This record gives sequence, C-alpha cells and structure tokens, in this order.
Amino acid sequence: MKFWTATACLAASAVLWIGCNAASRHEVLSTVFDGVPPLEQAEAPPGQIAAAAHGGQPQRVGYFEHGPYAARLCNACHQPGASNALVAPPDKLCFKCHQFNLNKKYIHGPLASGGCLVCHDPHSSRYRYMLVSASGKFCLHCHQRRDLDKDSAHAGVEGNCTTCHDAHMSDKKYLLK
Repeated sequence: MKFWTATACLAASAVLWIGCNAASRHEVLSTVFDGVPPLEQAEAPPGQIAAAAHGGQPQRVGYFEHGPYAARLCNACHQPGASNALVAPPDKLCFKCHQFNLNKKYIHGPLASGGCLVCHDPHSSRYRYMLVSASGKFCLHCHQRRDLDKDSAHAGVEGNCTTCHDAHMSDKKYLLK
C-alpha cells in the first residue's frame, strides 16, 4: 500500500512541477500508468489549429477547448494546489461564467440540477458545443429509443434531436422549439 501512496504522491508532484499542458500530462501518465493511449489519438492532428473560434472557444480543426482550459487558467475552476478541488460546488460551477436565464416553463433535467457534465466536457472535446459524444444520436445516451418511437412524431425520424428540441429549455412541452 505504501508503494501506491508514494507513486500517487510522485505523480501529483510531477504534474504540479511540469504544468498543465497535454504533452506534459501525457508523459507523466504514461510513466505511471500502463495503457495510456498515444497523445495523437487523444488530440486532433498537430498543426491543424484554426484561426476561427466557435462560440468563443479556441478551435483546432475538429477539436474544441473550453476557454479557461485553452488559456491554461485552471484556477478559474480549480483551487490552486494538488487537491484538484473546485472553486464552487459542481452543480454551481458552470453558472459562475455561463449565464442561463431559466425563465422558461420547461428546463432540461441536467441543466436544472447543475449537471452540465452529463452532456458537456469541461476541458476539451472533438464534438461541437463541448459535447461528450457525437450529437446525431447523443440524446439516446439517456433517452430510450423505444420510448421515443411510441410517439408518432418520431416515426421515421433519423435526424438530430435538436432540429426539433432545444437541449436546454423551452416554453413548450418536451423542450420543443
């Protein structure tokens, strides 16, 4: 047990010493743990940084980074030090910067409960809007297709759910636009 405690302390110290960039973190993780995927699989191909930004997010072609993460402003969300503790409770953290006027009749459950991480990655994503997976069938991670098929409005629909539904809130039932 002492070996693992010492290893964890060593890894934490190394991460603090080398900073908060992907290449450094990958090197430390690869040294400490087996099975860490190659860095090029986790990131977009090198040299494909786009000058354009989407929604204020720095963007690599096919890759999005959360603004504070891209600017290496870790303290915007995390307390300084090795604890990795957040500066606010998880259900309130995103609302420190992201403003939502929750004045609609229907609010999507994860948003209402501050569970933004159900749908969004807080650091980086290869998917638009920092989603945790591709948007085409994204909603089917939580919503069962068999339940949706019971509604005739979904008959033969293969498109993106957000064509008809707002992902955050709406005055219409079922978050319809």
